Amino acid sequence: MENEALFNEWLIGLVLVSAIVVIAAILLILVFLAARRILRLAVAALKIVTQIKNNTNAIWELENTNKVALNIKNEAEAIEEHATLVADALK
Repeated sequence: MENEALFNEWLIGLVLVSAIVVIAAILLILVFLAARRILRLAVAALKIVTQIKNNTNAIWELENTNKVALNIKNEAEAIEEHATLVADALK
């Protein structure tokens, strides 16, 4: 009777350990699949972010364009002022 009880306990332990191993394997597979999905989504997001960056470069260049336009305006005003002085001197 003792051997039969020991065998039954061993069999119950084997079933429990097997169930734990199967559950752990399933969880690892699910983690792996989730990681692959995250990687796929991250690659897609990186492509979109790169496209957004390229599309908004012109907006960031507006600051430089405004500075150049202001410099041109200031120089044009200086030329106008000097031309007025020359014209007045020639009268």
